[in-house]
Parts: sequence; C-alpha cells; structure tokens
Amino acid sequence: MEMDKDLAARQEARLLCRQAERAQKILGNFSQEKLDSIVENIAKKFYAASEELAELAAKETGFGNAGDKTTKNRFASQEVAKAVRDMKTVGLLREIPEKKLWEIGVPVGVIGAIVPSTNPTSTICYKAIIAIKSGNTLVFSPHPKALECSLRAARLVASAAEEAGAPPGTVNCLSLASMAGCQELMSAPEVRLILATGGPGMVRAAYSSGKPAIGVGAGNGPAYIHHSADVSQALACIAQSKTFDFGTVCASEQSIIVEKSMEQAVREEGARQGFYFMSAEEAGRLARLLFRPTGALNPEIVGKNAGFLAEKAGFSVPKDTKVLVAREQEAGPTRPYSMEKLCPVLAFFVMDSEDAILEKAVEVLTHEGAGHTFAIHAQDRAVVEKFALKIPVSRFLVNTPAALGGIGATTALFPALTLGCGAAGGSASSNNISPLDLINIRRVAWGAAQPPEAAPADTDLVALLTEKLMQRLNKEVL
Repeated sequence: MEMDKDLAARQEARLLCRQAERAQKILGNFSQEKLDSIVENIAKKFYAASEELAELAAKETGFGNAGDKTTKNRFASQEVAKAVRDMKTVGLLREIPEKKLWEIGVPVGVIGAIVPSTNPTSTICYKAIIAIKSGNTLVFSPHPKALECSLRAARLVASAAEEAGAPPGTVNCLSLASMAGCQELMSAPEVRLILATGGPGMVRAAYSSGKPAIGVGAGNGPAYIHHSADVSQALACIAQSKTFDFGTVCASEQSIIVEKSMEQAVREEGARQGFYFMSAEEAGRLARLLFRPTGALNPEIVGKNAGFLAEKAGFSVPKDTKVLVAREQEAGPTRPYSMEKLCPVLAFFVMDSEDAILEKAVEVLTHEGAGHTFAIHAQDRAVVEKFALKIPVSRFLVNTPAALGGIGATTALFPALTLGCGAAGGSASSNNISPLDLINIRRVAWGAAQPPEAAPADTDLVALLTEKLMQRLNKEVL
C-alpha cells in the first residue's frame, strides 16, 4: 500500500531532523580548526561543480541563466569561504580582562533551511558554509520547482563535509518537496532555528512556527540618480544589476528615481545602454503579464529576459534591449510597477525636487521592501548622508550595482544570499546573515566588586509598624 505523499513527507522530515540532531551533538564539539577544514572542502568541491549545478538549476526552474548562476555558485563557495576563513565562531571568542568577562561561542543546533527557487544551488552552499562554520547541522527544504538541482547540490555538500570528517547527517535535504514536509521541519522539536529564504508566504510561515527564525523580506529597492552622479556610470551599474540572472536577486533595483531636470539625460543615455522606455499602452500590456488579477507576481515571468517579456506582452523592442522601463508616479497595490519585479523591468519616477524624491523613496519602500535595500548614485557626500539617515533600509548602497553590492560582491558587506531586513521588514536581523548570526554567546562573568552593604534597620520604625499591624489584625478578628 502506497503511503500518502504528505504523510511520507512529514515522516521524512522527522527522520532527517533526528539524524541532524545526532550529528550536531558530535559536530558541536569539534574545534574551530576542524570545522574550518570541513568548510574549505565544501567550498573546493562546490566551486568545481559550479557550472554543472548552474545548468541544472537554470534548466529545471526556467529562471535566470546558467552563466550568471555559475557566478553565483562560485560566489557562494569561494567568496563566502574566504570571508569566514579567519572568523572565530566556537569556543573562547574573546576575553575582556578589565571587565573580567569571557565570551564563548555556542552553536544553536539544528537549522531548518528553506531554499528558494530563484537561487537554489548557491543558497545551499552558502547556508551550509555559514552553518557548519559555526558548528550547526542543517535540514534543507527545497522549493518544488527546484527539487532536483537542490538535491544534487545538497548531496555534493554532504559528501564533501563527510569526506573532511563531518559526521553523517550533518547536511540533509528533504527529497519529497511539499508544504507538509516543510511545515513538519519547521515544527520539529530538534530544529532550533529556521533560516528562511523564499517568498513572503514562506517567510511568514517561518515566523509563525513558534521557533526562532531569520527571514528575508521582499526587495523593492529604488535607485536614485542624483544630479551630481555620472549618469553613464549609474545606468551601467543599474543595467548590470538588473540583467544579472535576469533580475532574480532580491537586492536588485526595482525603480529609478530622478529629478525632472535629469529626466532627459537619463532617457537619452538609457536608450544608448539598452533601456527601453515603454509607452503607456505597452506598459499596460506588460503589467497585465507581470501580475495576476490577485496582485501576485506571475511566476512565468520570473527570471526572463527583456525581449521575451516584450514578446509575451505583445509588443516589439530593439534586439539590444536589456531592461524595460515604465513611467510611474505613485506607489500602492493598484500600481504594479511600484512593487518587486523579479525580472529586468523597472519603474521610472520623475519628481520635482530632492525632498520629493526622499518622500517618494520612503513611500515606495513602505508599500513594499521596507528594511531591504536602497541605491544612490551621487558624488555629493551631503546628499548621501541626508538620505542614509532617513531611508528605512538595512543596505544603503552608493555607486554600485545593487544586486551585486547588496550581497557583498562589490562592497565590503558580508558575502551573503540571505539578507536580513531588520524590524522594518519584519525580520529578526538586519545583517547580511553570517556564521555569527547562527551562534549564541555564553558570557562568563567573574565577580569584580563587592555588593553594597545593606543599610541598618530602623528599630524604632519597625516597632511602630509592627504595633500598627497588630492593632489592625485585632480589630479584624474582633
């Protein structure tokens, strides 16, 4: 008799969580040096398979392209491993002699790791490295649309980890991708933390699980081209970012905002660089393709190139078109271009003043994307500071492609594929999530001072209060 699929998925999740817990009891006692050697082997083996895994992911999901997914896989292995190489995460981390304090890094335990369909293989490598670096084990829950490539990536990582001395069960992956299995994983008593990268529904489920969770909010970052910017360089950055893996990185720009005095220059230079500014009719056609009547993003357009999108919407564009641009002035649920679009499509806001731009950027992010990412192109330090103090984001990027700068590829941010959005975005962290987010700190505090002596009791006052209390009790009894 064949077992019900949901029941089988739940049973698999239970078994893998128990297996991960047994492994973590061993891995959690490894030295920093031993954990580091496991991480290095994972990075080495995954880097060698980057191209193969990218091709699998692009073919299975239909999102993005194999070339850029190869770059993401190499980033998630080589660059993440490099960033954590000298990081101390377990054991005695720090002594503070003047305060008589020690700080000890303690792994959180088993991590339930949710994998998105847009960056499946790279996310698996990245999460495995930051988890194992900090002495934790994982159970991955892949997206059904990316099941086979996720399983292949997880098995490669598990094999590399065990080859370097990790106990069996350090890296696990659900093979029956379903909501039932994912829910069982998030509620399993063995799981101590959920690391959720995925759609808003999945992130909300993680936060509703009753477990500590680090989730990622929606990205909807505006890019402000200030009048002090090099317009050509700014648009080149935006084009590079928005076309990278055909717009599937959540940190990528979702709109351009300029002052009216800059509109013509941006349009002319944009046209030279492959930006196609749509007519109102074309923008209307594309909007109906991008979003379903419910307001949800149409998955059929995710990670598709500009030419494909235009053709599907029923209009033609020049062959060298990289990005489709729609004029917009408002933000809200009835304005589709003001929302996150995981493809090379941008909104174009033209405002009367710098203050109006600041107000519009906050409005856009408040509607969707609060806490995530904002980009500015400017040479004027004062305007950078003015906006940085007001814009409600965790990553404020200056003169860099947002998709690459946000994940730490072109900036000094920690290289990460899980980007916390802080309280503004409903997230438990505003960091680019690193191994330091996956440990607890045990503080050893030595006695440093004598407690103050208690003041002597006022015997006359005590006698008076005792007498009054006895009188009240006598009255109540009588």
